[in-house]
Amino acid sequence: MNKHIQIVPCTKKYFESFRVLNEEWIIKYFKIEEMDRISLNNPKEYILDKGGYIAIALLNDKAVGVCALMKSNYKGYDFELAKMGVSPAAQGMGIGKLLGLHIIKKAKTLGAKRLYLESNRVLGPAINLYKKLGFKEIKGATSPYERSDIQMELNLILPSNDI
Repeated sequence: MNKHIQIVPCTKKYFESFRVLNEEWIIKYFKIEEMDRISLNNPKEYILDKGGYIAIALLNDKAVGVCALMKSNYKGYDFELAKMGVSPAAQGMGIGKLLGLHIIKKAKTLGAKRLYLESNRVLGPAINLYKKLGFKEIKGATSPYERSDIQMELNLILPSNDI
């Protein structure tokens, strides 16, 4: 089988995949919350039309992974990395890492200086991926999600050596 993985911007064609791939992991570990229903059922209005972006990972032209970059006003963060999900059939192939790197690059092209994300410690592989991508845990953050028990940030601006 040809393992050709491609990351493409989300279009209407992939809205259903975005919803299904996210619902799959959320239902496996948690429950669908109202904020999930809003964003997953209305990705154009809730994410794209507000200046966000959604990436779709295609494996042999089939959507197997998704990740969103949502505009944010939370504590000075420009964007939130959100709604990352990879089909169980495609896990372990590095798709999450490819999506994460793609989203970070996209955030930089949009002028973002800082990203944040929310997750849950039960999602060990996801937390490890976020750490490998450079995210660090932040303390004292609040979340509209019941399931969120960890928030992380990524500074996209490298410190200057100028004094």
